[in-house]
Amino acid sequence: PIMIRRPPTVVCYICGREYGTKSISIHEPQCLKKWHNENNLLPKELRRQEPKKPEVRAITAKGFYDLEALNEAAWTSAQSQLVPCDVCGRTFLPDRLIVHQRSCKPKAAK
Repeated sequence: PIMIRRPPTVVCYICGREYGTKSISIHEPQCLKKWHNENNLLPKELRRQEPKKPEVRAITAKGFYDLEALNEAAWTSAQSQLVPCDVCGRTFLPDRLIVHQRSCKPKAAK
């Protein structure tokens, strides 16, 4: 069987989405700017510290970064920004938590 190989992708450490290796350098500064704009609109108690770009120093013998380790670190960084709902415990980005809380109701006891 012919195996189709996907082009390599890199996970954004801010939003957790995948981007091509060429476009990630364009995406990250724009994503960080958007993150700052959204974070500044949040109530003070929901504001977060700026996400830090994870450092992965493992370089293979061929001189390439370990893309899998880099993506794992970026995914972990993106997930660490999620905030749990006080009612149901599900996690959301802080700006989405506000929207969720409008409709989240405590589960009724049976």
